[in-house]
Amino acid sequence: MYRNIFDTHAHYTSRWFRADRPELLSVLPWLGVEAVVDCGTDYDSTLQSIALAERYPWIYTAAGIHPESIIEEDASTNARFGGDWKAEMDAIRPLYSHPKVVAVGEVGLDYHWPVPKDAQLAMFEAHLQLALELDMPIIVHDREAHADTYALLAKYRPRGVVHCYSGSAEDAVRLVEQGMYIGFTGACTFKGAKRALKAIEAIPADRLLLETDCPYMAPTPHRGKRCDSSLIPFTAEVMARVKGMDVQQMLDITCANAARLFGVNI
Repeated sequence: MYRNIFDTHAHYTSRWFRADRPELLSVLPWLGVEAVVDCGTDYDSTLQSIALAERYPWIYTAAGIHPESIIEEDASTNARFGGDWKAEMDAIRPLYSHPKVVAVGEVGLDYHWPVPKDAQLAMFEAHLQLALELDMPIIVHDREAHADTYALLAKYRPRGVVHCYSGSAEDAVRLVEQGMYIGFTGACTFKGAKRALKAIEAIPADRLLLETDCPYMAPTPHRGKRCDSSLIPFTAEVMARVKGMDVQQMLDITCANAARLFGVNI
């Protein structure tokens, strides 16, 4: 059995885990999972994530507002704060002092959905400023918004990770040179994932992170099913092949990378 699995991006507060969440989370350490960073997407999900982190020692939390929350009616951004993301950020701010909160996230830009661009640019910039002020890593969501995302990262130069990386190898190298880590999900196991494989090849192993983005992005051969942290070895296998190492070595390296970035003792 593999060990040293560190899932740097999960969403275990999702409704997709409602039926068996306690059973699944309880068994993760016996499946080789050392740690999980569960990502908030708004105030309410961040509180729910902290509750999980308080119950399970191997779970940590990232606190922030996802750009899609700006337009989602059931997100606390709208349901609780009436669309005032600045007020929601103010409400989230005290949560960063919680000992299990290790990052600002998941935050960033998403140009796939019709989220007002000005609002999400302003919100992302506010989170970047907050991460620097708090000296915390940031977990960056970038969907079809490479140019603006990279420009803001170059401006502020935070430490953190661009999760579920979908950009070019050249941009990955530049991000790493700025001090960022690059996270890969099961998507890099899909047919046609040539860009991801080139990016993995181009950047040093000590800047790679493994993640699930569960319940989404289940790797081949589980594509289309609900994902969880125990499936990370399938992603690690592909990454290890690109880097010319064995799977456990890849898991060891990425676990150490994640522990270093998030300040977690493994």
